[in-house]
Amino acid sequence: METVIDIRGLTKTYGTVRALDGLTLSIPRGGVYGILGPNGAGKSTLFRTLLGLIRPTAGDATIMGGPIGAPASMRRMGSMIETPRFPPFLTARQVLEWLGRAHGGVTSTEIDHWLQRVGLAEAADRRVRGFSVGMLQRLGVAAALMTKPDLVILDEPTSGMDPPGIQEMRALIRSLADNDGVTIVLASHQLQEVQRVCDRVAIFNKGKVVTEGRVSDLTAAGERLRLSVTPLARALAVLGDRASLDGDAVLASVPRAEGPAVIKALVEGGVDIEEARWIGADLEDVFMNQTGWTGVQELNHAG
Repeated sequence: METVIDIRGLTKTYGTVRALDGLTLSIPRGGVYGILGPNGAGKSTLFRTLLGLIRPTAGDATIMGGPIGAPASMRRMGSMIETPRFPPFLTARQVLEWLGRAHGGVTSTEIDHWLQRVGLAEAADRRVRGFSVGMLQRLGVAAALMTKPDLVILDEPTSGMDPPGIQEMRALIRSLADNDGVTIVLASHQLQEVQRVCDRVAIFNKGKVVTEGRVSDLTAAGERLRLSVTPLARALAVLGDRASLDGDAVLASVPRAEGPAVIKALVEGGVDIEEARWIGADLEDVFMNQTGWTGVQELNHAG
């Protein structure tokens, strides 16, 4: 697997606080890669370190084959870290023209293209002082993309957006990965959106990676057999500590290969089975199990 970012033993301390604690991680080239974790887990610190905005205390990383801060690598990157800020007296178009002159080689046609692609074409000539948080996010994404980078780092790209805006941003991110060949690395508190848009994720906690893998593999690991049965008490007795109630059904925490044997045992135990189907865990379940954190409702609405 070809990698776009290789991180080895990265550590960042602020006094006695270890924002990154010997972090080691490889991010593959292509697709959408999610960085998840509760507040303070080290996500933004990692992004700032990779972009050369802060220096690590120990460890190192390579980005597209070069060290952190190498001009050749930086020119191939785009980024948006947290909610962007722009001169309030400029219009959206003027912001991109201003940034385009700094980068060089960005034409007015390309600026119009990215304003359209992020959904700001109608607001292109409005001053940004009146923009909502979601509109500023869109403009920040356009600024990150207009140089046609190979790698884009996005910190909370859907913050402040309404549901239609979130769907549009999801479609844009997938299009960039699938059609433009851009590698997207993003952090988000919107776990359901991450599950929909990301190919792989790494879950951080206290500056370390606690689990990493394909979203489909991580959620499949929590698969359970949901059984609509009568009587419930008898089914629970047969399954023992492998079972729990889910409304008027039973959830059996067993490997898929044991499904036939479980159903046979229930039938032989005098249980009538109306329906049996496998259900997977979602990313929220994986997150809770890996971080031991219970504030998921707060997390999903953060930002």
